Amino acid sequence: MEQFLAFGIVGLSTAAIYAIIGSGLVLTYTTTGVFNFAHGAAGMVSAFVYWQLSVGWGWPVPLALAAVLLVFAPGFGLLFGKALAPTQGLGDAEKLVMTIALLSGLIVLARWVWNPNESRSLPRFFADQPSIDLGVVTLTWHQALTMIVAIAVAVGLRVLLTRTRTGAEMRATVDDRALVGLTGADPRKANRIAWILGIELAAIGGILIAPTVTLDAAQLSLLIVSAYTAAIFGRLRNLPMVFLGAVVVGLLESYLTGYLPQNEYLPGLRLAAPALLLFLALLVFPHGRLRGRDRKLGAVPLPTLGGSAAFAAAVVVLGLMLASMLSEPDMITYGAMFAWGMIALSYVPLLGFAGQISLCQLSLAGIGAVAYGHLGPDGQWWALFAAMGITAVVGAVIAIPALRLSGVYMALATAAFAVILDRWIFTLPSFELLGVKISLFDQGSVSIVGPDLFGLKVETTAGITVFAAVCLAIVGIGIALLRRSKFGRRLIALRDSEAAYATLGGNLLVARVLVFALSAAIAGLGGALYGMQVSAVAPEQFNLVAGLPIFLIVTIAGLGAVGAGLFTGLVFAGPLNVIPVLWPGLLNLSQVLPSLGGILFGGGVLKEGAITPMRREWFPMLRDRLVAPVLIAVILGLWGLRLLETIDGWEFTGGVVLALIAARVWHSSRTRPAPDPAVVPVEWWGVKRPFKTEDEEVLDRAVTTGS
Repeated sequence: MEQFLAFGIVGLSTAAIYAIIGSGLVLTYTTTGVFNFAHGAAGMVSAFVYWQLSVGWGWPVPLALAAVLLVFAPGFGLLFGKALAPTQGLGDAEKLVMTIALLSGLIVLARWVWNPNESRSLPRFFADQPSIDLGVVTLTWHQALTMIVAIAVAVGLRVLLTRTRTGAEMRATVDDRALVGLTGADPRKANRIAWILGIELAAIGGILIAPTVTLDAAQLSLLIVSAYTAAIFGRLRNLPMVFLGAVVVGLLESYLTGYLPQNEYLPGLRLAAPALLLFLALLVFPHGRLRGRDRKLGAVPLPTLGGSAAFAAAVVVLGLMLASMLSEPDMITYGAMFAWGMIALSYVPLLGFAGQISLCQLSLAGIGAVAYGHLGPDGQWWALFAAMGITAVVGAVIAIPALRLSGVYMALATAAFAVILDRWIFTLPSFELLGVKISLFDQGSVSIVGPDLFGLKVETTAGITVFAAVCLAIVGIGIALLRRSKFGRRLIALRDSEAAYATLGGNLLVARVLVFALSAAIAGLGGALYGMQVSAVAPEQFNLVAGLPIFLIVTIAGLGAVGAGLFTGLVFAGPLNVIPVLWPGLLNLSQVLPSLGGILFGGGVLKEGAITPMRREWFPMLRDRLVAPVLIAVILGLWGLRLLETIDGWEFTGGVVLALIAARVWHSSRTRPAPDPAVVPVEWWGVKRPFKTEDEEVLDRAVTTGS
């Protein structure tokens, strides 16, 4: 009994921290309409800053706390509010990309500033004081302080939101911003207060929990999964239920630690328990209308058959160029662009066409990689299709229970699924299920070889690169055909309005299961191709955090564009690897680039995606019957010179860039319309043509109206 009570005390103290963090998350959501995925990262950075001040620089604890909670956290909250302000009026994916960009960026930034290879720890508060004896159990002063702070936060938020005018303004702002302004209140001020208080609570939670865990950027940031669960218990708006959910999560974690049987299959279950509970809570609890949800969806591009075929050919040619010009180490690094592009392409039918948000595509790619590795140890060609089929089944399994979820709820469910795979499933040794032996990573890595295509063994890195390029080209054509098909139009209708789609006779279950399965199969193929490229894969290559940059880049590219796959692959395997080679000191900066891009472009700078303006500005050049053949001839000539080793790789790349720019200028000069000799600028009226009677009336109107 004493042990049971002791674990209960530990669970309640942890629950208090989750309640503080979760209440801050709910506060910002109910007052701004933005679900902040970076809430935990804000607490993580605050904990690191507190460590730096109190341990790193030796400041007194009260002074360090005051600096973090009274200066750093409020300023950080204002920055969050300013960064996320442009998300108003954007779609669900665009809103999420901003907060996910902040989450990913803050993790990379923390690793940049505080070397992750150095061990850090924070002392508990009042660690030198004797514990409080409660008879059967003892309570440390740190645990007592945590519970006291949680109670104070609960009372303070309740009073603020229900008993003050500021709280009423904060809650009303998200429902009708314009109407709040008409009452004399300032919606921007209400939002600023909400962000300051929300990040303040994240900072308090981060500082309180940091002494009990390792100071690791990713681990501290993903503790927010437990706070997500608490927030879902409260349906993202009921603070008392948030605290109840926090108690459930805290006690569950504590009792699993104490009473979970010791064997090789269950240790990961304790780590994955909050994510598993989050997934179940999303399925069980009813969810109302998402607050502040204002869907402004753009049109999905309709690719032409000729353009799709030409694009596919260009992808294959690019693969041949890389295979023939790069060295073996460079080919392993840069040739992976086609595998990354395949994983990114899986977002196009799922999120671009159907509007279903998923944060577990890289985890699904991991399933495809291990399935192919085990089923095709000698590169059997059928193993590739089997791996896609297995991954498709997993995707369908995700879709069926999550049928009633959408928007941020769907994002949370898929993120929880990814964390369950990361922390538990991928760590399992081999096991039997219904008499079938199932092997994943076997607590190590899995070797993967190229396919045997009916006697043609693709075993060299160059061959695998070309094979991956061909696969990306074929799947790209398939996605283009899907967009033009009846089912593709149905998916877009599903994205526009699920209710209207169902009202008009569409079957939501069938549509969502099919698109999830298709997307998962494509991601599984991408994972298998990546495994072939690098020869062996490990579970940490397919975790939730590693997949966030892919989501960011493909969203920047344009979710509905077939070219988003290659765009993502080029960015992910190109500049992010080239920059550290050219400038080694910029390694950390290159890792932050996807997050910076998400912050800059996700907020509406490129609402239509990067590919659409590129297509509008550059593709007409490729249809020019004079410019296009000359450009192709120049690029092929440079390729030939590179194969003859007359020029090196950098000279080839520079030559291609110059050729593209020159072709663009040439095309612009050829298509620039000739000036109309009949149109004479106003300042030349009476000089280059006689002054007319009606000119006086035109000038008078222009002066009067200012136009």
